[in-house]
Amino acid sequence: MLSKKASKRSKTVSDRISGRVSAIAESSTMAITERARQLKAAGRPTISLGAGEPDFATPGHIVEAARQAALDPANHHYTPNSGLPALREAVAHYTTEFSGPAVSANQTLITNGGKQAVYLGLAAILDAGDEVLIPAPYWVTYPEASRLAGASPVVVDTNSQTGFKVTVDQLDKATTDRTKALIFVSPSNPTGAVYTAAEVEAVGRWAAERRIWVITDEIYQRLIYNGLVSAPSIAAVPELGDRWLIVNGVAKTFAMTGWRVGWLVGPADVIKAASNYQSHLTSNVNNIAQQAAVAALNGPREPIEDMRLSFDKRRQAMVGWLNEMNGVECLEPEGAFYTFPAIGGFDSSMAAASYLLEEADVAVVPGEAFGLDGYARLSYALADDDLEIAMERMSKALATRPI
Repeated sequence: MLSKKASKRSKTVSDRISGRVSAIAESSTMAITERARQLKAAGRPTISLGAGEPDFATPGHIVEAARQAALDPANHHYTPNSGLPALREAVAHYTTEFSGPAVSANQTLITNGGKQAVYLGLAAILDAGDEVLIPAPYWVTYPEASRLAGASPVVVDTNSQTGFKVTVDQLDKATTDRTKALIFVSPSNPTGAVYTAAEVEAVGRWAAERRIWVITDEIYQRLIYNGLVSAPSIAAVPELGDRWLIVNGVAKTFAMTGWRVGWLVGPADVIKAASNYQSHLTSNVNNIAQQAAVAALNGPREPIEDMRLSFDKRRQAMVGWLNEMNGVECLEPEGAFYTFPAIGGFDSSMAAASYLLEEADVAVVPGEAFGLDGYARLSYALADDDLEIAMERMSKALATRPI
């Protein structure tokens, strides 16, 4: 029987939840999206600009492939932990085409979405005490995944004056003898910034000289604008050799966020280690979703281009609207489907987000979630009519704010 003292202690959060897990923050982007849903369910005409997912339905040929896969008994059983051979082969071809380095199927691991790929990549190469360089603003998962892998995130700040891009000098100043990896993202979530080929090469060469691993998140690689065809991949910098890991997936480009299929690409030995880890976490990814991903990668590209063109139209419209609002300044993003404007007149971006939610029924994600106060992330991955209404509401709500 527990003593009174022990019984009381067992009820505290610190005793009931491990320190490792209790230190992890909830995903702010998911929290904002859920709050907007709750308000809408309660009768508020809330429009969310917080969701990081396309508003389009998954293209029909992909859905049909999944339907056929569900009827095949072969997909009703366990399959290889690293992924279906057909999908691993498709990922290898896709990576070679759009990222640059020639890879084979044994250098790929199919994961439950991009988040798992990020974590498995970090876990495979990091040890306790290692440091990971993370340029800010950053996707909310990077610091938390680094901590779960036992490492310490080291944030390297950028701002609108630098186009939200990190420089070699900044990285060098932040590097210590414990620096093991750099998380590099282009196009960026949350800013939409896209590094030029020269900028990518400079960072890649710097990492090679320092013998630092680069984990490059290329989930938005195909969603780029202003005449660009594909964002340059740092994995293609020759000097890096094989000290890189690519994170990617079907979620954003193919409007398949709910299907939960991502992948990790890199040196065969690291991929094997990450696969062993996954075997004890989840085993294989859902077979039906994997077959759908095969259809996505091998199928027609016209539906993908149609979605990209729609995003581009919304991007230009949103930037124009934002830059006409009181106290708002917004750079034009070149990739992804977000803007990251500075919003003046508030004590913090959290205060700005709360004001817009209460006064305009518009949900945005405050910049603090991404490591940079004074800004907010706004997604333009929503219906044209909703986007226009949201912009009108924001403009009206901000018009009377003193700046």
